[in-house]
Amino acid sequence: MRVAVFQHDPVVRELIERVLASSGYFCTVYRDNLGISKVLTRSTVDLLVLDWQGTRPFGAELLHSVRKAAGERVPIMFVSRDASEQSMVRALVDGADDYVTLPLRPEEFRARVAALVRRVYPERRRAAASFERGPYRFDTVGKQVMLRGKRVPLSPTQFDLAALFFSNVGWVMSRDHIYAIVWGRELNDLTRTIDSHVSRLRQLLEIERRNGFSLQPVYRSGYRLMGVREEVASVEVAGEVARTAAFALALVEAV
Repeated sequence: MRVAVFQHDPVVRELIERVLASSGYFCTVYRDNLGISKVLTRSTVDLLVLDWQGTRPFGAELLHSVRKAAGERVPIMFVSRDASEQSMVRALVDGADDYVTLPLRPEEFRARVAALVRRVYPERRRAAASFERGPYRFDTVGKQVMLRGKRVPLSPTQFDLAALFFSNVGWVMSRDHIYAIVWGRELNDLTRTIDSHVSRLRQLLEIERRNGFSLQPVYRSGYRLMGVREEVASVEVAGEVARTAAFALALVEAV
């Protein structure tokens, strides 16, 4: 799970990063509004930890701009020296998911983050020892995948990539997010590494309609693993929208 941190105070920023990293989150820190805006427009972020004061823009203005870029589904937690009830209520009313005051208490902060993640992403909780998706069974301890009872030999990287997709069926995984989670570092240069691994994974796991899934490229973003039923439903909805639009246009032209 990837967390973006936008914090003015370097001491607080470092402490937040250390607590999140020790809890198993991939944490990226940003020191200015431009950096956080860029990552929100081109990358997948699971949680935002922001500063209510000390940054420009700050407070409600920052929350509004971030919500506009990240959408409503990304949880936002504020960490701030401003402990006033007015600011806390304003943040929560305007759309923040939590508000933590400084000084930061590491164990409380860790627990609040975990609770927020559980609430917002119930289907993406820490992976159990094994999980199943259709004919696929994943052993996260032994890093093995079974397809219809037969083990599929995968490298550790291939397993991590497969587990990422099958743990997030229906979600768009950006290239930045994939590279950060699977390879453990930022994607700074154009590379075909992800594409070649995805192509190979399709073959090894036989990710195709007869097995109930399709792994689709998403233009200018990354990839998305779709269940066949969800894919069909999506196509049907798109077709219905197109037919409705065509019918409306025909009515306008007739008038």
